Amino acid sequence: MARLKVYELRNKTKAELLSQLKDLKAELALLRVAKVTGGAPNKLSKIKLVRLSIAQVLTVISQKQKSVLREAYKKKKKYLPLDLRPKKTRAIRRRLTKHRASLKTEREKKKEVYFPLRKYAVKISYDHLMDGLQRQKNLRRPCQ
Repeated sequence: MARLKVYELRNKTKAELLSQLKDLKAELALLRVAKVTGGAPNKLSKIKLVRLSIAQVLTVISQKQKSVLREAYKKKKKYLPLDLRPKKTRAIRRRLTKHRASLKTEREKKKEVYFPLRKYAVKISYDHLMDGLQRQKNLRRPCQ
């Protein structure tokens, strides 16, 4: 038995995949019996290949099932099943939502209204400004 091609498995229907899975499991059972009874070495090395094929078929089945579920839940956004939600990290999942984090208490709102941010204009004399510019030039000049 040659290795399965996953891209070929993806084109098959669910019924075909399930029948192939059943065949592979039956073959694995036969190979295990051969192992116990002391079968040929080529049969023993085939066990790994059959187990891999079973895993590939099961993976394709679950991926197809999940993609169908994702399409079904695309419209309803409020409650998603846990396995369809983004995994991220535990800390990120428990973090406050952007909306909740941006909310302010009544006291905070009142403080902002009664004590708004004040802007000040500073008056500076022309002589003072020129002294500052002269100091900057002196700092830029290399030492002798």
